[in-house]
Amino acid sequence: MTASGQQPTASAPAAAWPRRPANLASAVTAELVQRIVRGVHPSGTSLPPEPALCEAFAVSRTVIREAVKVLQEKGLVQVRQGAGTVVTPPSQWNMLDQLVLGAVIADDDSLTVLDDLVVTRRLLESDMALVAARTADQESIDRMRTLVDLMDELVDDPVAYRDQDQAFHDTIMQASGNRIARGVVRALESQVGNTASYMGRRERALCVASNQGHRRIYERIAAHDPRGAADAMTAHITEAWLVRRDGSSNPGRLDR
Repeated sequence: MTASGQQPTASAPAAAWPRRPANLASAVTAELVQRIVRGVHPSGTSLPPEPALCEAFAVSRTVIREAVKVLQEKGLVQVRQGAGTVVTPPSQWNMLDQLVLGAVIADDDSLTVLDDLVVTRRLLESDMALVAARTADQESIDRMRTLVDLMDELVDDPVAYRDQDQAFHDTIMQASGNRIARGVVRALESQVGNTASYMGRRERALCVASNQGHRRIYERIAAHDPRGAADAMTAHITEAWLVRRDGSSNPGRLDR
C-alpha cells in the first residue's frame, strides 16, 4: 500500500525502440541479431525466456516466437529441449544474410570481415574474368568497352560512376555464364554497397585509378587472354579495396 492507501501500480516495461515500429517481429528480430553479434547474448548462453523478452520489448508471445523462428533460420540460435533458446557459435551464422552480415560488419572495427568479403569477391570475379576471356561474345566485349569509355567521362561524378562500375563488373559476370558465382557476388555487394567502411572515400583521382584497372581487364578479355584477365581483375579489386581501406589496421588477410 502507498501512503495514500492505494495499491502501487507496476511500471510499464521500457520498449527497445523510441517509436513503436509497424512490423514488431521484424524489429525484434533485428534488435536480437544486433545483440547476439555484439555479445550481449554470447554464444552458448540462452536467450532470456519468453516472458522476459515479451516484457523487455512490450510485445506478445506470438511476436517473440516469430522472431525466434527467424533467428533459427539465420543460424543464430537453436531451440533445445530443457535449455531454451541457445545462441550458436559464429561459425554457424548465415553470413550471406543481410541482417547478420550488416550487424557483423558494424561490430568489426578491424575490418576483418570486409577483408574476407573482398577476398571472396576477388576469387569469384577473377575466375569469371578468366572464363569471360574465353567465352565472351563480341556484343559483351563491345559493352565492356562502352562502359569503360563512359566511366572516363564520369570520374567527377562518383555516384554515376559507381552505377557504371557495377554494370561493368556485372557484364563480365554474365559473360562468364556462372550464375552461382554471380549470385553470390551480387548478394554480397547489395548488402555492403551503402556501408561507409566498405565504400570508403569518393574522389576524382580514385575514380580515375579505378577505371584504369577496368580498362586493363577489358583489354585482356578483348584479347582473349584468360590468365591476363584473371590477374587484372585480382589486381583491380585488391588495389581498389586497399585505397578504400585507407590504411586501417593490417590487411594481411588479403595476402593469398
